[in-house]
Amino acid sequence: MARIKFSGTQHLVFWAGWIGFGLVLAAILNAHPGMPVVNALYFGIGISGIAQLSAWSAAYSCRTAPLSKTPVWRLALTHLAAAALLTFAWVKLSVFLAHVMEDTAPGWRGTYEYVTFRMGLIFGAGIFYYLLSVAINYALIAQKESQKAQELVVESRMRAREAELSALKAQINPHFLYNSLNSISALTSIDPAKAREMCVSLADFMRMTLGMGQKGMIPLGEELRLLEKYCAIEKVRFGERLVLQEEVEEAAKKCLLPPLLLQPLFENAVVHGVAQMPEGGWIRLKAVRADGRMSLTVENSWDPEAGSSRRNGVGLKNVQRRLEARYGDAAQLQASADEGVFRVTMAFPAEEEVAK
Repeated sequence: MARIKFSGTQHLVFWAGWIGFGLVLAAILNAHPGMPVVNALYFGIGISGIAQLSAWSAAYSCRTAPLSKTPVWRLALTHLAAAALLTFAWVKLSVFLAHVMEDTAPGWRGTYEYVTFRMGLIFGAGIFYYLLSVAINYALIAQKESQKAQELVVESRMRAREAELSALKAQINPHFLYNSLNSISALTSIDPAKAREMCVSLADFMRMTLGMGQKGMIPLGEELRLLEKYCAIEKVRFGERLVLQEEVEEAAKKCLLPPLLLQPLFENAVVHGVAQMPEGGWIRLKAVRADGRMSLTVENSWDPEAGSSRRNGVGLKNVQRRLEARYGDAAQLQASADEGVFRVTMAFPAEEEVAK
């Protein structure tokens, strides 16, 4: 037989109903001329326990006759018929118990007379209690359905957000590959050896990113290793013209972030900054963790006169949308340019991988 499980709310309703209805029955039995107080309490709470069986059966009636799908006449007929039938059986059982107790226990003399004298009130109280149980069960069902609907909405939003994140992440590699293959194509006629070296570095980078295809979040330390692979590719093309600088706190390396979040910013820094300057340029990454927040800044040198009109293109928009999809209003991103420095700063909640 399957074990019936009750929620905390159902437990509370059950015990409150048992004791509360028992006190009502005790008051009816004790009403003048009536049963002694102690006997009334014992007997009232006792038969109230039996009444819980009929009240509990109201849950079945409510499930078979849902409010939203059952005509009013059928609802009334179903519950009134069940209330009358179950209450009649309960009253008869109560009368039988009163007769047995009067015959077997000297202190309970007169119990049968008291119960039969108040039978009409007891029957009416039973009807009312059953119908009250019906109303409570309908309320519990509505609460459960509302909670389930809210859970479905939350789950739907999470799936939509995950789908958006996956779509945004999928945009990164094609964009990066497009630029890398253009660079390789240019190098094949100028320096075939460097073109081959760049192909090998590109293969290493892509192999590393494939392993992260199923990961929603990675530590910053892992993202930095990806950036090293990316920069190795660009170093083949620019050599000493590309200078890299890092100011990363150790505590920040454990913080989680979406994979390949920084790579588009480095790519923008190379394509729209370093590549536009004959003497080359620099890229600096700063990472600070403080007060439960993670702050990342990517800066690069650039020439305002040679600046590309694509500074707010695919890469930067992709990063912004991924931050919004993952963190919502808890993330901020700002881009600015002044005195030959282009700067992108982002901040979001600091999270760490939970140890298993």
